[in-house]
This record gives sequence, structure tokens and C-alpha cells, in this order.
Amino acid sequence: MLDFAQKKWLRTELMRQRKGIQGEKDSAHYLDSYFKTSENHVVLHDLRFVLDGEVAQIDHPIINRGLGMYLVETKNYAGNLVINDHGEFTVEYDDVQFGIESPIEQSHRHGRILERLLEKLEIVGRTQKQPELFHVVMLHPKARIQRPDAKAFDTNNVIKADQFPSWHGQFVESKGVGTLLKAALNLRSLDTIREWGEKLKRQHRPADLLALPDFMLPKVVAPAQAAISSVAAPAKPEERAPESARRLICMQCGVKISYAEGKFCWNNPTRFNGMQYCREHQGVFGG
Repeated sequence: MLDFAQKKWLRTELMRQRKGIQGEKDSAHYLDSYFKTSENHVVLHDLRFVLDGEVAQIDHPIINRGLGMYLVETKNYAGNLVINDHGEFTVEYDDVQFGIESPIEQSHRHGRILERLLEKLEIVGRTQKQPELFHVVMLHPKARIQRPDAKAFDTNNVIKADQFPSWHGQFVESKGVGTLLKAALNLRSLDTIREWGEKLKRQHRPADLLALPDFMLPKVVAPAQAAISSVAAPAKPEERAPESARRLICMQCGVKISYAEGKFCWNNPTRFNGMQYCREHQGVFGG
């Protein structure tokens, strides 16, 4: 039988999964509608790559014939998203607010992993140039975004999902002659970029959704051990961490985390259900 903490974890995880999946479906709908007649782009969805132990989860990679790739990161926040002058992101729900990892930095980190994968797969232009990556963060159309002054921190690539067509048009127009010339020199056929898309899809490594963290595994305690435990002094928060926590692995994405990230989770067992997460996935649980 599950205890209270395990039931809470299941409810939280189910809500998070449903919310994330719905957000990606909504974004996919807008992107597919916009690019459905395009002869210059190939749109992919929900690809997860694992390279040298590092994980890149890219919600919507879009390849164009000029050897450019849009990496679209979807965030389905129902609250108010606040971005300050330093590029720090905060989500507000009524009187509750908590900081989250910058989705822009997250996309750049995943992009660096993708660049190594593209090199490995020999996905290059005619001048042997790697694709240029453009990062976009898409939010729900009803999301509220509080932005800083553009001179302090540029949030032009943080948009609502229904704004992508206008954003893309302005983005293309903003590119100078040099960028357009490079794109022309690296221009590949639609069939070629479709082949690239198939190559990337074959590299997809889905996460094992049935793999349970140690926190959810059945606990077997011998009677004698239970008697000793009942009179033992309570352990310090960091000593209550499960064995997997001491290996410093995020329970959501499997990426290695720092000791500071792990300790923060262990010292807040109620918030994180006794498990540890990387900074990106700590934000899912709020404050």
C-alpha cells in the first residue's frame, strides 16, 4: 500500500505529465498549421537525445533548407511569467511565486548537445557548415508575460504559441544580407532535410515512464531493524536521502546533478517527495 508521500508524488507527477503533454500538443498544432504548406521546412516534435551521458529534450525542432534550425521550447504555465532585467524567470500563481530555470538557457544547453549529435550524423551544409540554431520559448496563448526593458534583457524570442507566424516573419526580415547569403550557399533540397529529420527521429531515446524512483519502491524492514529505528535519533535531512540521491542523479531526466542541487532537495523532502532533481525540474514543484 502506498503511503501519503507516495500518493502525493503520483498525483503531482500525473498532473505534470498531463500538463506538459497538453502544452506540447497545443504548440504542435500551431506549428503544424503554419508550416503545413511550407516547401522550405521540416517540423519535428518531442525528440529526446542521449549523447555521452547527457540528455537533450527538444520539444519542436524545425529544420529549414538554408541550414537553420529553430529549437522551440514549450512551457505550459497557467500563472503569470515574470522575467527580470537579469534574465531570471519567476512564475506567479495568486499569492504563491517560485523561481524556475531559464528556458532560454535550457534550450541553449540542449542545443550544444544537439550540435555534437549533428556533427556525428554528418548533417552539414554545402560549405560543411553546421546548422545555425535559433532558440524560441513558446507559452500558452492565454499566458501572461511580464517583461523587462529590451535594453536590459531581450525577450523577443519568448512568445505565445499563436504569435509564432508573426514572430517568424519579423525574425526572417530582421536578418541581414550576410545571413541570407550564407543560407543561400548552404541551401539543400527539401528531400535532403526530410532525410535529416528521419536521421534525428532514429536518434530519439524516450524516457522510461515506468521507471520508478527509489522513493516509490516497496520498503522492506526487518522486525529487529524496525525496533532499533523506532528509538534511533532522527537523521539530518541530507542523511535521509535515498541511495540514488547519493549518486546525484535527477529522478526526472536522469542527468547528473551537483551536490548543492541534491542537498537542496533532500533538505526539502516535503516539497520534492523525498527525491532529488536538477534545477530545471525543481521548478516543476513550485515553492
